[in-house]
Amino acid sequence: MKVGCWLPAGFARGARSTDGYSCCAPAALFGVREREKALSRLSPTLPASGRGKGALMTSAVEFQAVSRRFGELQALDDISFTIAPGEFFGLLGPNGAGKTTLISVLGGLVRPNSGRAFVMGHDVTTDYLNSRRQLGVVPQEVVFDPFLTVRETLRFQAGYFGLYRVDDWIDEILHHLGLSDKADKNMRTLSGGMKRRVLIGQALVHKPPVIVLDEPTAGVDVELRHALWTFISRLNKEGHTILLTTHYLREAETLCDRIAMLKSGRVVALDHKHRLLSPFEMIVARLTAARVPDAWQTRVRRMEGQSFLIELNHFEELETLLAALRADNIPIEDLQVEQTDLEQVFLRLTGSDQESPAANSGGSSS
Repeated sequence: MKVGCWLPAGFARGARSTDGYSCCAPAALFGVREREKALSRLSPTLPASGRGKGALMTSAVEFQAVSRRFGELQALDDISFTIAPGEFFGLLGPNGAGKTTLISVLGGLVRPNSGRAFVMGHDVTTDYLNSRRQLGVVPQEVVFDPFLTVRETLRFQAGYFGLYRVDDWIDEILHHLGLSDKADKNMRTLSGGMKRRVLIGQALVHKPPVIVLDEPTAGVDVELRHALWTFISRLNKEGHTILLTTHYLREAETLCDRIAMLKSGRVVALDHKHRLLSPFEMIVARLTAARVPDAWQTRVRRMEGQSFLIELNHFEELETLLAALRADNIPIEDLQVEQTDLEQVFLRLTGSDQESPAANSGGSSS
């Protein structure tokens, strides 16, 4: 079994391996001078390196024409966008769209074939030490040291950034993540959901100005999900920039200011969530019945199970639909009225909603 501490290459002192990972002693073992140097580099107001002296920092995260290919697979194709400081930004896309690859570029685990990426003005390739100090990443995979307790894990992580005597902040993290009673438990004794909570704590322990959450609520219970978003929202209000990827689209719609949608490595939509929704605004009647009146056949978007999804231009048309059902003696088993949400926009923009109603008549259109 390979045991070690997970860090992006060049994240702290230590030899970098060919697979892009680095393992080294915590900075708490270094001298006072080294710790002071590390602390001075943690300020989120560092000047924008890589842009020339005196350059103003205009974005917390920036991608400039980033492309990455793995063999024949074009994982990222000319990705360009910026995220403002203090923004809560959502990165959405179906499986294989390139979300994790893009985050890996930001964290230094994957080098782009072309293009550049910046964190708080620091180039992630040429100024990787400073860029990583500005970044906290919660990965999808659960990685942990089986010989450390929860508190030791967070202290060890803090040591990579030259931080010590941070127990008050660690206690606050443990409290907000529901881990206070697990602080002295060994990591290998925790459940999968508890280990994921510790991952989140590791990303936050050095108070990075930019926090990346890659599917942070996958496999966690509803109680933790609510507590986590309360905590993250508080950090965002205090000025931290949040980059979130999630398959829970209601989370993105509730939390995020702007949203980018990826498909096959390209950005297919990027805007404020309200402007993303507006071109697709419509009212949908979800009708469960044996059939639809002939005059309404052209208004059926698709079927989901035994329900017809019928487009309405305005709420007054609902009465017209009901009158047509009565005239044709079609009994209504169930009727629900819905307005366009982010999930429906996502399905349209990513091409997941292009199947015909006939193709979906036997089940869900996911």
